Amino acid sequence: MFMTSKIARTSMLAAPLAIVAGMATAGGLSEPVAAPSPAPVAVAPAPVMMGNDWTGFYVGGQLGYGQLDPNAATTPSEPDGVIYGVHAGYNYDFGSIVLGGEVDYDLTDISFDTPNSDLDGVARAKAKLGYDAGAFMPYITAGYAQAQTSDDLDGDTDGTFAGLGLSYMMSDSIVLGGEVLQHQFEDVADNDGLDVDATTLTLRASFKF
Repeated sequence: MFMTSKIARTSMLAAPLAIVAGMATAGGLSEPVAAPSPAPVAVAPAPVMMGNDWTGFYVGGQLGYGQLDPNAATTPSEPDGVIYGVHAGYNYDFGSIVLGGEVDYDLTDISFDTPNSDLDGVARAKAKLGYDAGAFMPYITAGYAQAQTSDDLDGDTDGTFAGLGLSYMMSDSIVLGGEVLQHQFEDVADNDGLDVDATTLTLRASFKF
């Protein structure tokens, strides 16, 4: 009787241990497995705007150098000197192409000794075609020019010009640049056969509205 009771108590103690062992074997008491972290999502960088808006009115001034090349014997043969003046214009930016128009006027200290004459000034009406390269705008230009001379060659002479330029937008309102132009004037001051070519090179500064 005593042995039977002892066996019964041993069986009662062994049963829970067997259940716990079974759970451990099945992984019921194993450490929880951490879920993998989600992979980071790449965020595309914001697009960088490369172009500037060149649309608007502008006014400014220019300073540079000019040289004349007449087809007749003169003294000096190719007079040159300082030129300086003002300009005003408007550009419209179509995205990559910029169209514009401009008027400018230069005073000069260029003169001939023979014949005794001065080139007092040059007025121009320009058409411009440029490329929006961000802060820079290279362009071509062409149009009408009028040379104003005095003394022996006294009068106004109509002509044409063409050239190249480069503008740099230093800020929203300040534009710096340079321009080289080649001019042609025929029958200067109504003198038949007296033709003069003129080359100008200027540095420019403009205020953009």
